[in-house]
Amino acid sequence: MKSAAKVNTNGLYLEEALVDDAFSGVVPFYVQPDDQDEDTEPTTPELVGYTVGVPITTSGLYKPKFDLAAWKAYESAVYEAQEAYIAALNDWQAKGKNDGEQPVYVAPKQPDNLWIESLTPEEIAELTRQPEPQPKLREELTNTQIAMADMYEQMLSVQAELAALKEGR
Repeated sequence: MKSAAKVNTNGLYLEEALVDDAFSGVVPFYVQPDDQDEDTEPTTPELVGYTVGVPITTSGLYKPKFDLAAWKAYESAVYEAQEAYIAALNDWQAKGKNDGEQPVYVAPKQPDNLWIESLTPEEIAELTRQPEPQPKLREELTNTQIAMADMYEQMLSVQAELAALKEGR
């Protein structure tokens, strides 16, 4: 067993899923609607996403997105290459197997950048922005100590005034 990514219909990463070791490619997954009665006609399952057997090779993505359009273009290229190979093989067989070399199937190269970043540079900058530095604790402590010393001096002067008033009675 190996893990594969599950993505929604837009290609945004949802979660990991365990799949067979031989799994590759992209396969849709569906959900059956819950509002189905026994008397009604069966409803069509709803497409909710895809299981992706292409590993995430780009590290450091904040919000990975599988490029479904690039994958579909790649699948089309593979299909066209297979069709061209079959046609060439049929021509070669029709001409006789001694007429030239047997055609060789050459599969198109899978794109490297199928996993992309779905966040904009501004959104990434907002996520990675460092918080504003807070006032230094030592400075705050010093200011508090100065304020307490002032209050202590005021308290001493008030006590001295009270003592003088008591003596003057």
